[in-house]
Amino acid sequence: MAPVGEKEDGGLYLDDLKVGQTFLSGTHALDEAQIIAFASSFDPQPFHTDAAAAEDTFFKGLAASGWHTASVSMKLLVSSANISGGLIGAGAEITWPRATRANDVLQVETEVVDIKESRSRPDRGIVTIRSVTRNQNNESLQIMISRLVVPRRT
Repeated sequence: MAPVGEKEDGGLYLDDLKVGQTFLSGTHALDEAQIIAFASSFDPQPFHTDAAAAEDTFFKGLAASGWHTASVSMKLLVSSANISGGLIGAGAEITWPRATRANDVLQVETEVVDIKESRSRPDRGIVTIRSVTRNQNNESLQIMISRLVVPRRT
């Protein structure tokens, strides 16, 4: 599952990617303190910031903000999908089918699902990827379909 065709700058170009190619990230463990700290700053809702109050909510316990899951997922994605020039987003769709909880260990598996060469800009193309963030029980916590601007080798 490691990238093939790495270039001198360490990144992959449009020419190196294939539909069906996959990338598997390392892992990241979340604890209660991280969940509360992130949510206190960026998504201050009781089910993200107060374990006791969260018991009487939709989540029936403390749940990480979806944006926290997305941020950790992005960190893991950047470290595993080594695209030349970085991951330049051109749009995305994101879903959270299950809440991320304290002590979850996150890992992202990414698959290249489409590659389109640009008609107007021959030095680049658009790559569509599907990234699934799972926990230690292989439960899907986040699914993100993203379109990336990827340079061609010149």
